Amino acid sequence: MATRVDPMEALRGANRSTARTGSIPRKTLVVFQAALSLVLLSASGLLTAALHRLENQDFGFEQDRRLIVHFDPRLAGYGLEQLTPLYQRIHDSMASIPGVSAVALCIYSPLGGNNWGGGVWVDGHPAPGPNDDVFASWDRVTTGYFEVIGNPITRGRGISAQDTATSPHVAVINEAFARKFFKNEDPMGKHFGQHEAGSERDYEIVGIAKDARYLDSALDKPIGPFFFLPEAQHDFASKAKLNDINPGSHFLHDIVIVTKPRASLSDAQVRQAMASVDANLPILSIRTLKEQVAGRFTQQRLIARLTSFFGVLSLVLASIGLYGVTAYNAGRRTSEIGVRMALGADRGHVVALVLRGAFGLIVFGLLLGLPLTLATGRFLGSQLYGMSAYDPLVTLVAVLALGFSALIASLIPALRASLISPLEALRAE
Repeated sequence: MATRVDPMEALRGANRSTARTGSIPRKTLVVFQAALSLVLLSASGLLTAALHRLENQDFGFEQDRRLIVHFDPRLAGYGLEQLTPLYQRIHDSMASIPGVSAVALCIYSPLGGNNWGGGVWVDGHPAPGPNDDVFASWDRVTTGYFEVIGNPITRGRGISAQDTATSPHVAVINEAFARKFFKNEDPMGKHFGQHEAGSERDYEIVGIAKDARYLDSALDKPIGPFFFLPEAQHDFASKAKLNDINPGSHFLHDIVIVTKPRASLSDAQVRQAMASVDANLPILSIRTLKEQVAGRFTQQRLIARLTSFFGVLSLVLASIGLYGVTAYNAGRRTSEIGVRMALGADRGHVVALVLRGAFGLIVFGLLLGLPLTLATGRFLGSQLYGMSAYDPLVTLVAVLALGFSALIASLIPALRASLISPLEALRAE
């Protein structure tokens, strides 16, 4: 801008030397800043709302007063035949800790980052073909697990002490399993098995649990089919009962502990109780179920916070840019403002004159930013987890935030311009 100054214009009047040559680049920059600010503010609003939606959804289980102890019996050298007595000793030891209300064990607890699954073959239905979607996730749990984790049983019963190694094999399914594999049939008392691993009559359905979110993938999709098996019951591929088809599933890794209201449970108490069972049993981690659930959304939380930070930063930069341009333009129009006031214009007219010029730039920024905001919403569709990419409330809040910041940024130079003395302005000219 300085290199394009006309020497003759500069000699005639410094106040007019760069008015025309510099105004368009300055105004264009402010327009682009406002547009970028609107896009980033809207994106941060969408991502923050999506994160709040994720963290406050109905997970299907209780998080309060639940502690998850992660351990590995394999590392202590336990064999398959030793596991059921071991789990009972662990249960009794943990339940004896003061302040503990209930205890249960499972392969993996909700949103723990694990998943067991396979094909399902329902008795009375045709054998699944290679292209049929018969996948279902499953977990192996001990007695009373559903009461401990706070997953309600809507029909029938949960896994209980009557489900022993010698009793008929049973399973508890979730509502999604019933919808997928039984549709209009009543699943209670029906049989199913693991496809290509046993028969279609391996398990009798004795209960239906409310859908609960166990997997941290596909968080924007409905909960998938799930079934639960008793820890004490082994699966054999033949009547000879020589080899368990899922031996690894009996090595449970999570202990779910429920504390009594207002009771506190320290890590030292848990480790001491485990050591009383076997000092060689390694505890890999101890954390609350709330911490485990919150840990599944670390990436989404980081993205939302970063976008919010850059949105606020862009808003500040746009406000500074608008303030600078407005103050500069008001300074260039000192003589004009002096003439207007000499002819009868009051301070309100001067303030309105300056604000009109500033908000004209913001309007152009909005016209440019709104289409970009809609395009950004579509681009972020995979991160919004069931939310609409076109949320008018989020866009309205972003527009209001930008408008309020623009008002503050332009009002200061507008008020300063209204304090100009007409006599001094004309004398300076």
